Amino acid sequence: MKVAVAGCCHGALDKMYETLELLQRRHNVRPDLLLCCGDFQAVRNEADLRCMAVPAKYRHMQTFYRYYSGEKKAPVLTVFIGGNHEASNHLQELPYGGWVAPNIYYLGYAGVVRFRGVRIGGISGIFKSHDYRKGHFECPPYNQQTIRSAYHVRNIEVFKLKQLKRPIDIFMSHDWPRSIYHYGNKKQLLKMKSFFRQEVESNTLGSPAASELLQHLKPTYWFSAHLHVKFAAFMQHQTNSKEELPKATKFLALDKCLPHRDFLQIIDIEHDPSAGDSLEYDAEWIAVLKATNSLVNVTQSSWNMPEKNGLHAKWDYSATEEAIKEVLEELNHNLKIPCNFTLTAACYDPSKPQKHMEPVHTINPQTTEFCAQFGLTDINDRIQQAKEEGAVRGEYEEEEEEEEMDSTGSAEEPSEYNTDNSGLSSINPDEIMLDEEGGDEDLSTCSVDPSPDHPPDFSASFSDIRIMPDSMAVSSDDAMDSTNEELEKSSVSKQVEEKSLSERPLKRIGGNENGNSGIKKIKRRNQAIYAAEDEDKTE
Repeated sequence: MKVAVAGCCHGALDKMYETLELLQRRHNVRPDLLLCCGDFQAVRNEADLRCMAVPAKYRHMQTFYRYYSGEKKAPVLTVFIGGNHEASNHLQELPYGGWVAPNIYYLGYAGVVRFRGVRIGGISGIFKSHDYRKGHFECPPYNQQTIRSAYHVRNIEVFKLKQLKRPIDIFMSHDWPRSIYHYGNKKQLLKMKSFFRQEVESNTLGSPAASELLQHLKPTYWFSAHLHVKFAAFMQHQTNSKEELPKATKFLALDKCLPHRDFLQIIDIEHDPSAGDSLEYDAEWIAVLKATNSLVNVTQSSWNMPEKNGLHAKWDYSATEEAIKEVLEELNHNLKIPCNFTLTAACYDPSKPQKHMEPVHTINPQTTEFCAQFGLTDINDRIQQAKEEGAVRGEYEEEEEEEEMDSTGSAEEPSEYNTDNSGLSSINPDEIMLDEEGGDEDLSTCSVDPSPDHPPDFSASFSDIRIMPDSMAVSSDDAMDSTNEELEKSSVSKQVEEKSLSERPLKRIGGNENGNSGIKKIKRRNQAIYAAEDEDKTE
């Protein structure tokens, strides 16, 4: 089957789906599934905008609310993970995953599902060492610290994923696994993104937690986004025994959704022709969730996962065949995920803007139903209980104050990972910076200007669709500087014909109409992520 993979969406759903429609119209290529690697921005209303960790000037309604309200429906089944620029209050409603709109499914903090026999896993958020060992304690309304920590990866999610034994076909993370750049065309990467050099050379760029998962899961494909550049790599995994068959992972990171950027890739994936077209639960993953349910933590206290070190009575929480069989029996062998999407918040109305709408902590019926079915803890219900109990004792507010005083985590025990450069310690001109001049922006400020009702003509603007062959032949030899070039050449026969799209001048969508796109910027630090100028060319 054909799978479309997208980098950072940034709420531009109309653009994403119209690009897929263009692909079908011009080249008769219709993907069966769309995967988005984070920064999806499922913003329903003005309150959701306040829960998105970006400076106020970047808070725009975009187009997701139209899919949430039912005005539009996603033309292709869409599965996504969270990034570091999300409506965290919305995604928090679905810690185990669920529908954010008809035909649009969120994988949760971490999750595994199946589609046509293809096993798809993912982990949401980005890695930050000072929050890694905490529980999921945040809830709206967020403060200046929790609006960021809410999207930080936690060790419990990594631990759960490491209990999986069966093969994974596709895995998604927002930030890159650390060290993956050593398995592709590193020279070309640094040519495009020279400000990565320090982290690449010191091997501190990317997520150590994702790297740990990559080495454990060894998926056939791994897709990422976050760094706003296309990069392919091929990692051959070491075998632990002579009996173990060698495995390799084809890694692909993609750019953000903008004209003339490599944000979308079509890949042919082997699937089970006899499988249905519905998204399905993964029985082993459900069994792991049940086995690890006692480990759920909703406090700010740092703690380590069980391991074989003499300190824990139990450290193996992997699913037995009996446990997997029990899950199948509970579901009567019907693994189809119910289409039980429910509106849980008012939808944005362009004719009646509510700029002062406050975010609230919501229990989503999908999560309630999921937890009841499998005997799991509803994390949000537990947070509300803890908050109510703490308020009676006067403790919860005190913890919030301590969190504000120590946002760096300096008072905590050191993380098991000694560095914390998942985001980037050097400045990425393409990334939204949260430390704008003058300190953090007011969380109550937001822009609710919707996208134009009449979308621009994408046929003259988006030339960055690729169709990837089954084999992404990228050498792991760093000395071979042409690896990505060979990768591109290998897919020429299947590529969308860019020549026909580029023979005439390309009009940028939502671009600067003052004609200054060719002027080199002096200050690059906090450029709008939605600007249409091709900023990389000014490097």
